[in-house]
Amino acid sequence: MKSKIRTKLRNNFQQGRKSFAVLLDPDKVELSSFPFMLAESVRYGVDFFFVGGSLITRYAADEIIAAIHKHTHIPAILFPGNSLHIEPSADAILFLSLISGRNPDLLIGQHVVAAPLLKRSNLEVLPTGYMLVESGRSTTVSYISNTTPIPHDKPSVAACTAMAGELLGLQLMYLDAGSGAQNPVSPEMIAAVRKSVDTPIIVGGGINSVAKAQAALEAGADVIVVGNGIEKNPDLLPELAQAVRAFNEKVTAI
Repeated sequence: MKSKIRTKLRNNFQQGRKSFAVLLDPDKVELSSFPFMLAESVRYGVDFFFVGGSLITRYAADEIIAAIHKHTHIPAILFPGNSLHIEPSADAILFLSLISGRNPDLLIGQHVVAAPLLKRSNLEVLPTGYMLVESGRSTTVSYISNTTPIPHDKPSVAACTAMAGELLGLQLMYLDAGSGAQNPVSPEMIAAVRKSVDTPIIVGGGINSVAKAQAALEAGADVIVVGNGIEKNPDLLPELAQAVRAFNEKVTAI
């Protein structure tokens, strides 16, 4: 099975280099103006596109991924809400196990349905421990998943949850406050998870400023994911890309 993206994430983690992922919700992408956004992503050095969401009402993932492949060399990685969101034309899939919750369907049930489809596909499968974190408001993902997020002020709970996920063999950890989060995952929680596991850490939800992105990176996030923030403020894309680039330049200089 392919491991190109997994290897890149692991190598970056070992070198202390950070990555920037743009989350694309198929319901919100305007295909007519999408090529411009893709050109901007190439220009500013976006590392990954995450394609998907908790609730998708308009299936356009295939068109979005085709456009990504046509206009960029940036990997398109599925961020599925359930097994219906599998699109074989993507480069990889975050195979999410919702380890912060106790909904068996999202711990293993959907995975059983998806497994034969993924085995037949050419998708690179990225086993990922997915942890929802309380963000100050109810989010779509907590509602759809029917799970309670980890309290924002309980970093030790997040750390032990991530530790259990790693011991179960999950190779990435994803801390997510959810789309449109009022508050991002706290630096304290990111740092606690960073100390507890030896896997790359992805952090998303509520990162709508350079300051919040820098705080996440300094606390130990290896990949920051931004979607809603860029939708509301397109200027955030180059600003965040520059923040990640500046962080990596400091690492290289050491």
